[in-house]
Amino acid sequence: MKKLAVDESALLKLLHRWREEAEKAGRRIERIAVAFEAGRDGFWLARWLKARGIEAYVIHASSVAVSREHRRAKTDRLDTELLKRSFLGWLRGERDHCKMVEIPTMKDEDAKRPNREHDSLIGERSRIVNRMKAALVRLGIRGFNPKLKRASTRLDGLRTPEGEPIPPNALAELRRDMERRRLVNNQIRQIEEERLKRIEQAPCDGPHVMVRLLARVMGVGIETADMLVHEVLSRNMRDRRAVARYAGLTGSPDESGRKRREKGLARSGNTRVRRGMIQLAWRFLLHQKNSALTKWFRSRTENARGTRKPMIVALARKLLIALWRLVREGIVPDGVVFRAAQ
Repeated sequence: MKKLAVDESALLKLLHRWREEAEKAGRRIERIAVAFEAGRDGFWLARWLKARGIEAYVIHASSVAVSREHRRAKTDRLDTELLKRSFLGWLRGERDHCKMVEIPTMKDEDAKRPNREHDSLIGERSRIVNRMKAALVRLGIRGFNPKLKRASTRLDGLRTPEGEPIPPNALAELRRDMERRRLVNNQIRQIEEERLKRIEQAPCDGPHVMVRLLARVMGVGIETADMLVHEVLSRNMRDRRAVARYAGLTGSPDESGRKRREKGLARSGNTRVRRGMIQLAWRFLLHQKNSALTKWFRSRTENARGTRKPMIVALARKLLIALWRLVREGIVPDGVVFRAAQ
């Protein structure tokens, strides 16, 4: 094993040097294939190598089978040997050795950023509000809404149960949190406005056509439509089972001998899609009461207690497949109501 510094040019020189050494030894090298685990570095190295004639693959880290020993040895050398054996088996055509991650283009990766940043900012805004409420409750102040527009001007008039004003350090902290929340709100608004501008400027662009079509379904907003299109619906999926697996909305059966049980959701897919689809499934029941999917859900839960939560996952899976068929094949789900086209 040879360790290299983080330098793509040095890696390329090393690959070419190994090929030249093999050719000098009388072995003709027709292809060079490299692979690495998916991680925080993303896919830039794979794209960079492919542009220079090198076959590059990204291995899904959780798809490689490892020893189930309680305290197994784990070193860089052992991990490299394991990845090499799995990669060679995959190249031989034995697809169960490991799974490869699809390498997206720079454009596809960048198209996901607004929605993911929006999701991150929504979480940041919730954390700020919760922190402000916790600071007020710690002082015994309840019933004050820090999300109001004039909340900052009312801080000076607040009193603790002892009749004292808010201490100066706590007051300064609350004012900074309110200012931070205003900044986050402005950034969220900018992302939403820029998304609408992009759709208006290029309405016939492939993903934008899907977003506009999904946004016409009652109960589906522009934010959910944009997330579904860029995270899952614009990808080339083989069939409906692949769509459900990618979203992590499939079960994980545990069968051994006479034992038959279900361990719940696999949760091995895209977390954003899974969370968004479960939320959308609840909204779908409210806005699409006469659809076939809603009737299917009600027929299985109206007389069975404790089944709504498990069945909402099944509804989310069916709904995702129905939306996938809608944008890919133009098949409208039975009974689904659309908004008027704009």
